[in-house]
Amino acid sequence: MLDRNHTVLVVIDVQERMLPAIDQVEHVLDNLGRLIDGCHELGIPMLVTEHYSKGLGPTVAPVREKMKEWYRPIEKITFSACDNVFFMQQLETVAHQNVILCGVETHVCIYQTAIDLRNLGYNVEVAADAVGSRAPGNHQLAIAKMLRIGVELTSTEMALFEMMGSADIPEFKAIAKIVK
Repeated sequence: MLDRNHTVLVVIDVQERMLPAIDQVEHVLDNLGRLIDGCHELGIPMLVTEHYSKGLGPTVAPVREKMKEWYRPIEKITFSACDNVFFMQQLETVAHQNVILCGVETHVCIYQTAIDLRNLGYNVEVAADAVGSRAPGNHQLAIAKMLRIGVELTSTEMALFEMMGSADIPEFKAIAKIVK
């Protein structure tokens, strides 16, 4: 179970020049936005990566705006964020064992980051409704492959309710509004 005191959200490469090609991009962005909003309500720390921003542009404005003070992009050129020293330093600074991944592309940067995090001993959950690829087949293959090697899947709503644990907390009403 995800625990709000031990979880970090990692937003991977939701960039201007990449998103138009992503299958069901509006669905992915809607859920990603809900996940970010919910994590804000619950006080979950967030990290954000940008893959070769010179070529792919910055993180899209709606995501940047939702991330607020957490928008401090970590520039990378490696597919796995774990191969980036600054990302790993930031992750270690947060010092949380549970990692929720969201963003693009499922079969490249999400997949490789998830595998590496898992191999480093992190509990990794991929928000399946907040990740996407250009081709649906690549997305489905990556999901299946991650499941086979022990990466957990979650959904935006499932993750948020899991981190709340109870309706008897101050954030419940705000989270209930976010997921509706």
